[in-house]
Amino acid sequence: MIVRTLHDSLQLIAQSDHAHLAGRVIERAVALAAHPRRHSILRAAYGHDNGWIAPDAAPSVLAGTGRIADFINAPADLRQGVWPRGVATLSDDPWAAALVAHHAIAVYDRFYSDPGWTTFFQRMRTIRDGLIEDAGCTIDELALDYWFVRLADLISLSFCMGSTDKFPHGDGSVQFTGTRVVVMPDAFGRVCVPMEIDAFVLPRRMFASDADLRAAVAAAGRTTLRGEVSGSDRGASVAT
Repeated sequence: MIVRTLHDSLQLIAQSDHAHLAGRVIERAVALAAHPRRHSILRAAYGHDNGWIAPDAAPSVLAGTGRIADFINAPADLRQGVWPRGVATLSDDPWAAALVAHHAIAVYDRFYSDPGWTTFFQRMRTIRDGLIEDAGCTIDELALDYWFVRLADLISLSFCMGSTDKFPHGDGSVQFTGTRVVVMPDAFGRVCVPMEIDAFVLPRRMFASDADLRAAVAAAGRTTLRGEVSGSDRGASVAT
């Protein structure tokens, strides 16, 4: 779950919805248009958070805090458990599955020296390397294709979180400003790509239990967040 904290409310976005937005956006990347593995790259972008579907359907509270367990602060065993499950949902496409397994390794690289994550990294590398072999490709090709998956993830994530932090990506960056995510260097051919995503809206408060949170989500209203992504904060034509 992604949690946006506003002055008097919380906006909750499902990880699978964030991933679908990532896929819709990266479809418009110019360099992906004629890519020989475009289909698998898009499947990975659209499905990279499939493993979060079950946890997001039953959101939980961090013990002793009253706060929602989001994708950042959820217990380590939950975060580690979503990835083998998510990779398995793409088992009919080994290259897409390998990209998602690699994503799991890349996004948690800050935990490489943490003994509690050693087994996770070993398992995901074994899964990834087996999938690369099944796909008949190489780790170098995986790294090149992963560029698109990670860019899609960062664009959607910065928008969904409402974060104005500048995220490095390759030789460039991704940054949310106002209602626009600016990608440098431009990946979209001077076109401004629209984005929108639905969110649950809850009062900003502490939650007494998982049951309290789930009841609040069941009764929550919905809102639609809208914005756009381009390679500049001005001067791009709007895509249709």
